Amino acid sequence: MDLPTIGTLVLLALADSTSFGTLLIPIWLLLASTRPSVARMLAYLGTVAGFYLVMGVVLSFGARLLLDDVQAWLASPVGGGVVMAVGAALFAGSFWLSSRARARQGDGPPERILRWRDRALDAESGSVAPLMTLALAATAIEVATLLPYLMAIGIMDGADLPLPVHGAVLAAYVVVMVLPALVLLGVRLVAHRRIEPWLQRVNDWLMRQAGEMTSWMVAIVGFLLLRAGADAFGGIGVVADTVADVVRQVVRGLVPIA
Repeated sequence: MDLPTIGTLVLLALADSTSFGTLLIPIWLLLASTRPSVARMLAYLGTVAGFYLVMGVVLSFGARLLLDDVQAWLASPVGGGVVMAVGAALFAGSFWLSSRARARQGDGPPERILRWRDRALDAESGSVAPLMTLALAATAIEVATLLPYLMAIGIMDGADLPLPVHGAVLAAYVVVMVLPALVLLGVRLVAHRRIEPWLQRVNDWLMRQAGEMTSWMVAIVGFLLLRAGADAFGGIGVVADTVADVVRQVVRGLVPIA
């Protein structure tokens, strides 16, 4: 794997790290007490990471069975065109998601977010079983929105890594996903109440911007799909130049030159 590929995977992992289950719920748990339990937070984040890792292994195994056929299809003009079309649709759709999220900001946090916050605070005390159940439930409902993770698995499978290396890269990916929450846990333990106002502001911002963050993730995946599909046509630069030439020809046809 080259550095650009590794950088892309890190970018996707960081995008996944800002999701509902990997960041917002951990912040709720950190705000529930001045000195959060390290064991309980690790149980939650370990469950989240384990869920993603198992799902990634299953998806990677299935993808490897069809790897040669999929790679050949993606390298074809038809496959590249389909991937570019999906990427363009996602990129354009991200703007609609963003405008929709901004329109709803004045209504306050969605009711479902408030219900999940109450559930997280209820699970914060007592045994770790409710906390692990919460982690599984939160990650399960995000499966439909795991665009960065699915994109990352596709990149890993396309690199055709040996199985041990593939597993190590997948494990590193899920570690990066929960790394921001782990960093916040360390800061909370060290800074105690000094960090609480800042955490509260981050929590308020995340609850307001949940829709905006989703739109950003969709936009990132859309752009990456556009770039991947363009490889079948010589790369994103060649495609961009071709589109620019077509636009110039259309403009010249609509506006005759005196």
